[in-house]
Amino acid sequence: MTMMTIREIEAACEAKQSLDFSRHEVDAPALSLKKMFYPFGFPAEVSTNCAEVLEIMDDLWGKFEEQYDTEPILVDVHVVECSSMECPPMPTYRFMTPLHIVVADGDNYCVNDLQRSRSQITISRAALQNRLYAGYFLLGTPATHVATRFTTPVHAGCVALDGSGVLLCGDSGAGKSTLSYACARAGWTYITDDGAFVINDREDRMVTGDCHRVRFRPPTAELFPELRGLEITPRATGKPSIELQTAPMSHLQCVQNAQVDYIVFVNRHSGGPQELRPYRLDVARYAIQQVFYGMPEMREKHNETIERLLEAEIFELRYTELDWGIERLQRLVREGR
Repeated sequence: MTMMTIREIEAACEAKQSLDFSRHEVDAPALSLKKMFYPFGFPAEVSTNCAEVLEIMDDLWGKFEEQYDTEPILVDVHVVECSSMECPPMPTYRFMTPLHIVVADGDNYCVNDLQRSRSQITISRAALQNRLYAGYFLLGTPATHVATRFTTPVHAGCVALDGSGVLLCGDSGAGKSTLSYACARAGWTYITDDGAFVINDREDRMVTGDCHRVRFRPPTAELFPELRGLEITPRATGKPSIELQTAPMSHLQCVQNAQVDYIVFVNRHSGGPQELRPYRLDVARYAIQQVFYGMPEMREKHNETIERLLEAEIFELRYTELDWGIERLQRLVREGR
């Protein structure tokens, strides 16, 4: 922090110079640009001093339509200059009630007030040059408020057939994205491949997600010809992936939400019979609950929402052949068994 000395101030006054100390050098830049987005259908007002921030936000959230009349999430994004043009390191996360804090370095950090649904973000121009990093770790922050206040997050894909939604759960690498997309290619409606959000405070089991993109691991290109030749890019977390935008795929039916009637834990395996069988309620509950964080009162709401979700029928799908898996899910939806 640089301050004028008394002699420098005296000299300026002698020269009749006007000094302006209305803004301190640690003050964040003024935010003159504003735009409303609707991540997962919820309103979020973004204020910033940089048009590029709004461009990245538009890539992330611009295709979503308004669906819920909730208090807007407020996101202030302050872009600052820095001496380095290197991509910042992966952030550290801390939760100190009611603040969720994301810190990469002195120029790249985010403070999310989960009680007020407000985020203050400082991001460097170097980080903005790495759009994948900026979007995943910092500018995607409206999703934090959606997941901790308005919805309950579930690590799952979701597809629907004849108005009945199927939530596809499982570990990372279990094949949720592959099966979700394969179902969509076969005429199902696509909702999301890997991140579902159950809407809180409803009597039904309504789920929303990102229906505008699908992310695959590179070997999946062997299954779907349209993925061959697409660029392989590292996710912000380091895993290589192929990202497919669903909008240009005219044969896909995509919607932002669906009513869940079945929960299916995906289990691709190399041996044993292919089968769909009932699954344990307690395992399903613990598997879903392990992603929760946030305000204590919201944790209670998350648990209530999950109990409502678990009223759906729960199964495990053991399969090796993708076509068999799709056909078996189709029989489940249309015949209830």
